[in-house]
Amino acid sequence: MREEGRYSECVMHRSDDVSLFFASYFQGRNVLVVGGAGFDPRACNAVQHLHRSGAQVQLHLIREHRPGPKDALTAAAEKNLELFQELASTFQVTDVEIFGNDGAIVGGRRAARAVSELDLRSYDDVIVDISALSIGTSFPIVRLLVEEFARNVQPKNLHITVTHDPGIDARITRTAGDRPGWVHGFSGALGVDRDQNPARLWMPQLASGAQQEIRRIYDFVQPDDTCPILPFPARDPRLADDLALEYREELLSAWEVDVRNIVYADEDDPLDVYRTILRIDDLRKPVFEGSGGSATIVSPTSSKLTALGALMASMERDLPVAYLEAENYELEVPAATPPTTSQIATSPNLVHLWLEGEAYASGRPALRREV
Repeated sequence: MREEGRYSECVMHRSDDVSLFFASYFQGRNVLVVGGAGFDPRACNAVQHLHRSGAQVQLHLIREHRPGPKDALTAAAEKNLELFQELASTFQVTDVEIFGNDGAIVGGRRAARAVSELDLRSYDDVIVDISALSIGTSFPIVRLLVEEFARNVQPKNLHITVTHDPGIDARITRTAGDRPGWVHGFSGALGVDRDQNPARLWMPQLASGAQQEIRRIYDFVQPDDTCPILPFPARDPRLADDLALEYREELLSAWEVDVRNIVYADEDDPLDVYRTILRIDDLRKPVFEGSGGSATIVSPTSSKLTALGALMASMERDLPVAYLEAENYELEVPAATPPTTSQIATSPNLVHLWLEGEAYASGRPALRREV
């Protein structure tokens, strides 16, 4: 039987609706934004919307450090910082090394610790903007704050924003490392109890150009079954078909995926991704209940927007998240030409989710993990 989801009725706004909501809700409110001080061209978008709404914006930015950053990316990050300073009444940057001296991934733990030290009692709202944060950093931060709500601790309201633009995603190339693992705080029972041997279902979100990364995660997870998530509907109506062709060797040979196990979720709707993961997780429970149980493992290897749906499902059900951290990035600079009609049609889409707080009555379904 399917369980009621904590975020099934989550308040969400997209595109023009975000501007209307921000103008009506955030005006005059004291808002803390936790975001990324990175090179991503979308980094400042949510804060610009908040600034126009009349909110009192205070910024705490996480600046992720990786070995050997490109000069062009460093310069782009500095320009974003200059704009951030113009938009916020107070401004703070925390530097976080993603990799330790021994190569271990430590960024998520350090970023979460930095946020845990903030005094949130004076804010009406806290927004985590994941547009310029990596998955390994943003997931632990959001989970930390959500679990503060589960303990009836401040802040009063928690929101997530992300600026989605497939065109910019296509211009960013990430060089993944060779040490896949569990995202900090998202190992579930698999990361702590080696005696458990549930049937492992792996749900990777397929993305173009990420084959090597996803193959390494597959070798790490060693799943019994694989249910890849393809984006449909999508802005590009052929995207799901193109990805199926790109991954045909994995789907047909390496992973032996039955065509009935391919699942689809709306590229522009994180709640559709969230519900899809919970539905699959619910369907497996009674099947494996008497034979060691089932573990649903997700890998958010596509856009930040679809990753947001995976984050919500993983927090609610305490699902393991297998991920491969990026060692470095490259950003292709577009030619200085007037935008085409198609480019205008796919302009950045700001998405807002009101995750926790005053919008919801008491008695919402609890998080699976005890806190």
